[in-house]
Amino acid sequence: MKVKEQLITDEYAIYNGDCMDVVTTLESESIDLVIYSPPFAGLYNYSSSERDFSNCENKEQFLQQYEYLVAELGRITKPGRINAVHCTDVFDNTCRLWDFPHEIIEIHQRHGFEYRNRITIWKEPLKVRMRTMVQSLMHKFIVEDSTKCFTAMPDYVLVFTKKGENQTPVTHPFGMNDYFGETPILPNILRAWNNANESNLNESQLWEHLNNINEDGKITKLNHYVWQRYASSVWDDIRIDNVLPFRDSKEEDDEKHVHPLQLDVIDRLVELYSNPNEVVLTPFAGVGSEVYSPVSLGRKAIGIELKDSYYKQMTLNMKESKGRFKKKVQKLDLF
Repeated sequence: MKVKEQLITDEYAIYNGDCMDVVTTLESESIDLVIYSPPFAGLYNYSSSERDFSNCENKEQFLQQYEYLVAELGRITKPGRINAVHCTDVFDNTCRLWDFPHEIIEIHQRHGFEYRNRITIWKEPLKVRMRTMVQSLMHKFIVEDSTKCFTAMPDYVLVFTKKGENQTPVTHPFGMNDYFGETPILPNILRAWNNANESNLNESQLWEHLNNINEDGKITKLNHYVWQRYASSVWDDIRIDNVLPFRDSKEEDDEKHVHPLQLDVIDRLVELYSNPNEVVLTPFAGVGSEVYSPVSLGRKAIGIELKDSYYKQMTLNMKESKGRFKKKVQKLDLF
């Protein structure tokens, strides 16, 4: 296997090399869950390496290379299990769009996957403008010519199921006990509770009440409320800056630096679609977010990253993964 460096422990294996050199060595139907963000062809150049997917000459060449990877992911994913792909519509600085999600869907359908779900991740417009410098969000065009103005594009998570019957159900005996996000209790839930009980509970008191699990282990209202947040087609409660350290991994030849995928998104997908001790794979590990999250949540993980500086940052980030929840914050402290 052609990798420059690797680190293998009981909880995870991370590789500094080309993802195609690693995934082709993995056993067929050995992976329980795949989570990743593919390089957004035409939007960013992640490195100067000729092996980097983002350095293709055109979109057609990129899609051809990407399809080789998806075919391998189809081979190594267990039947009935999930591949979750984080993506967006790709645009230039004048906001002419390429429907990248559509291409991802078609490629997966050609390689043994069924398209099951699209989750929209809301993004704050000003932060999008500051990160991407896209001209269509500039206020001056509202004044000069608003036909040049368009909304801030969201991110998406496309959810695919490998064809076949899942042999190991992913179970949650008490529903979703942990919430990863910014708004634990919806205002309408708080109002409904107060109206029904003629009380004046604040949010922390209500959370404490909902979080009391009965001694006989019954599912509580809290479990239902967390699932209501996750079941929304638009995740508008993702903490945009809840990411791993990444700024020190920037190199001089970087065209731009990309914000890592938020841990809230990864944590939800890991909890929803894998059991403890199952194996989660990410072929584009970056600074290790999709490795760090599953390991901290009691899963195993495999991460592959081509760029040297990202890999080095990933090794540092992984040192903190096992201690992530050692000091568990009380639920009411979230308020």
